[in-house]
Amino acid sequence: MYQNIPNDPVMLLSFVNTQLRDYFTTLDLFCENFNVDRSELEEKLKSIDYEYNAATNQFV
Repeated sequence: MYQNIPNDPVMLLSFVNTQLRDYFTTLDLFCENFNVDRSELEEKLKSIDYEYNAATNQFV
């Protein structure tokens, strides 16, 4: 997917949720920091049945 983040969906899920929990208050800030296309990220994680929940700021 991108150079600085995991490509495997399960590893990506863990990485993104950890980053959101520890460093970023929104998915948009995460995407901006890592230069990631939000829709591509959401589609990749949707492929393993995870969707972003803004209220909890994590993929569930």
